[in-house]
Amino acid sequence: MTGIAKAFSGVTVLDDVSFDVRAGETHALLGGNGAGKSTLMKILEGVYALDRGTIEIDGERVELASPQSARRHGVAMIFQELSLVPTLTVAQNIYLTRESRTRGGLLDDRALERRAGELLAELGVDVDPRAEVGRLGAASMQLVEIAKALSQDARVLIMDEPTASLARSEVEALFSIIGRLKERGIAIVYITHRLEEVMAVADRVTVLRDGRLVGTRPTSELDVEALIELIVGTAVEQALERGERTVDRSGTPLLSLRAVSTPTGLEGIDLDLYAGEIVGIAGLMGSGRSELARAIFGVDALSAGEIRLRGERARIRRPADAIEHGIVLVPEDRRRQGLVLGHSVERNLTLTLLRRLTRGGLLDEDEGVGVAERYVARLGIRTRSLDTPVRRLSGGNQQKVVLAKWLATEPEVLILDEPTVGVDISTRSEIADLVRGLAEQGKAVLVISSELAEVLALADRILVLREGRIHRCVSRADVADEPELHRLVQEAA
Repeated sequence: MTGIAKAFSGVTVLDDVSFDVRAGETHALLGGNGAGKSTLMKILEGVYALDRGTIEIDGERVELASPQSARRHGVAMIFQELSLVPTLTVAQNIYLTRESRTRGGLLDDRALERRAGELLAELGVDVDPRAEVGRLGAASMQLVEIAKALSQDARVLIMDEPTASLARSEVEALFSIIGRLKERGIAIVYITHRLEEVMAVADRVTVLRDGRLVGTRPTSELDVEALIELIVGTAVEQALERGERTVDRSGTPLLSLRAVSTPTGLEGIDLDLYAGEIVGIAGLMGSGRSELARAIFGVDALSAGEIRLRGERARIRRPADAIEHGIVLVPEDRRRQGLVLGHSVERNLTLTLLRRLTRGGLLDEDEGVGVAERYVARLGIRTRSLDTPVRRLSGGNQQKVVLAKWLATEPEVLILDEPTVGVDISTRSEIADLVRGLAEQGKAVLVISSELAEVLALADRILVLREGRIHRCVSRADVADEPELHRLVQEAA
């Protein structure tokens, strides 16, 4: 890709960007939210038409006018939000619209399963081609997406945040698959915000900033600090730097859980969360982290125990009850659980305020716009206008919209489940500063994160979960560093 330029409604998104990837190479494409990574790759995938520039594959200039055209030229993209049909089998998904048929013209599922089984075996993937995709875990779905792309003879494979929903062991398995793809001569474009993964899997790195090319470097010449400096534009010693905080725990806790159990796996959870305190929740996949958030927010019913606010029992049977009590949840999956993707930035920001903004049965549009403008400015949300569909925003800006939506309700307790998943290093720092600021205002914050550095940077206390129970409760001051917290989490395995 040479001299690529793209603008939307007169706003330049890409300006003279060049990028190349070689056969058998993993090339990481990095940059902050809004840097232009997704736009550049959507041009390569045929979703957007370029305004200026050229694309060559195997030295031949090509016009990629549609995703179908890109596939014919061997370009395939695996999105962060997978595109599989959950009610179909693995084989049916891999060969969707390209099914084998019998002589009578009927679908030949056995032939599909045989072909899919052979393809999965070539990849070294142990997934039953007859299994229904909706019953698979995130890692297996990711592998089915890769198999689907290879079934279409993909030679350039674009991976957008491929590890966002994977556990550590699943990430290592994916890296093994990537190694086998490289041996077959497949070129891989790897988009991620997890810089340690870049160092582990990428051969070269290209960094974009504000729609322009910063540079391309071999990974062997870089370390994580140098990568951060390239992405952010200034030297950053530590994006999530923890400052000393004091928490007054002499009074009644703002939020308490007593012997809370749920049908989803929580057993006898006792928890106190004080005003002005940030409590971090750590644990392996399946330890009950998200289940704890869902129980407090009223998504999952309690089978035993009780929730108290300022010492008084609170009846929280549904999310509306939690919101009424000043409890809000920023969910793990912002696109499926936190946003209405087809609605505008303004509509999403004011979604939680419809009752407050209604006058005589009609919505006060002017007041809604005013609220949206304040929170766009407060959180630094980058959007062309309030009318922009939220699906067009970068991942970090989408996350800011979810945060703003709940902050507009003026909550007292915030539950943040993976608050910085899939966002860049600069936005992570902004969200960390926001969380600390909320605690300083007297809010109580529960932070659930698989990023142990994030837990250490934010938390005043840390709870380690194991199989739906609290395995350890430690003061942040008693945990020296990330390896020590990692050891505590592994002890709970």
